[in-house]
Amino acid sequence: MKYRFFQILARDSTADAEALNAFLAARRIVAVDRQFVADGENSFWALSVTYVDGADGPGRADGQPQGRKAKVDYREVLDERDFATYAALRTLRKELAERDGVPAYALFTNEQLAAMVQRKVSSAADLAGIEGVGKARVEKFASAFLRVLTEHATSPDEGEGGRAPGTD
Repeated sequence: MKYRFFQILARDSTADAEALNAFLAARRIVAVDRQFVADGENSFWALSVTYVDGADGPGRADGQPQGRKAKVDYREVLDERDFATYAALRTLRKELAERDGVPAYALFTNEQLAAMVQRKVSSAADLAGIEGVGKARVEKFASAFLRVLTEHATSPDEGEGGRAPGTD
């Protein structure tokens, strides 16, 4: 995974936005975090882009249709512990979706689940800060998903023999 950082001036963003869009279009993007920095005439957007190196973007030569996102293998993107948390979130999402009779992606997308893990979401406000997660989903699902995130954040890593590292 690699990172690239951008600044887009609030008063004249055309050139900066074009550079960002060209970068995003040519790579497999994992996450984009953005923050507005208010500084009067010098206000700007600060963006951190996480991407996978060597991946082709939309309109690729790998046969995938234009405009369709490449599938992200989160085993490659997340470390082992984070992937375990991500897998637990997917299991919870599946259970809740089956209970409610809706497709799993109607609760949260894979990208949103990965963002929960990567951003170490620990509150409803953190959850609401993920792109595409609205108030209704936060109210309906926050407690269940935050419970899983908290359990995985506080459980010790297990080494060989089921013991936490350093407890020999």
